[in-house]
Amino acid sequence: MLNLTQINKRASGLQLFMQTIIGRSSPRLIGLYREKSWLIFDVFFPMLSVIGYVLIYKAIGAPADYIGFVVVGGAMTAFWMNILWSMSSQLYWEKETGNLPLYIASPAPMMAILLGMAFGGMVATVIRAAAVILLGSLLFQVTYAIQSGLLLAVIFILSMIALYGLGMMTASAFLLFGREAWHLANLAQEPVFLVSGFYFPLKFLPFWVSAAASVIPLTLGLDAMRQLVFASGATLGFLSVKLEAIILAGLSVLFIVAAKLLLSHTEKLAIREGRITENRR
Repeated sequence: MLNLTQINKRASGLQLFMQTIIGRSSPRLIGLYREKSWLIFDVFFPMLSVIGYVLIYKAIGAPADYIGFVVVGGAMTAFWMNILWSMSSQLYWEKETGNLPLYIASPAPMMAILLGMAFGGMVATVIRAAAVILLGSLLFQVTYAIQSGLLLAVIFILSMIALYGLGMMTASAFLLFGREAWHLANLAQEPVFLVSGFYFPLKFLPFWVSAAASVIPLTLGLDAMRQLVFASGATLGFLSVKLEAIILAGLSVLFIVAAKLLLSHTEKLAIREGRITENRR
């Protein structure tokens, strides 16, 4: 039993937020350590797609930088998959397993819970992305020409903030759709690979298709990173790097605010009506 002094010392505010992130990420980090075989599958299977596109570019005699585009794009798919399956669909899965009511009833912020899940999965994601870049660069002798390491880091950070903001926002949206969450996650996988230019320069898509795809942070983030790390990247860029950085910053704010509003709506719906989807009983 907790006495009154212990109750008064319970974490709140920023301390509770950070403790929730650490607590929710721990199971995934421990699971990654226990199941080392997952790393092999997370690296081996994504490399098959990268190798396939590289062989196509080699067969048609494409410029050498296109091979680098594929390697970097293949690495960044790891972050999209982490968002799609470890954040967007996660609340629905937690509802199916019976954990979601506990999250709703707890004092822990829902955003912190989702960030904890994402951070726990991000370790494996970073390892997978780094392994794809390392193996792809060694196998295909990719040459990099980094123009600004600082700007590259800024673009990457902005892309991750906006991307994980999108993941938190869609987590609530997928949950409110109920059983359709699984189908939505599957539906969003392959089309995003195409319109976001994971394996080819975004500039080759029609302008309005590229502009619409820019809602997904990895679209502009990947385009900007390619411009900064390859010699011909600037000539194949969709927009200027500075403009893409500004748009990514705006998307970061937009998605985080939208995620906060949607998560609050989900919690209120669960508390007020005793249900967590928009489907009427």
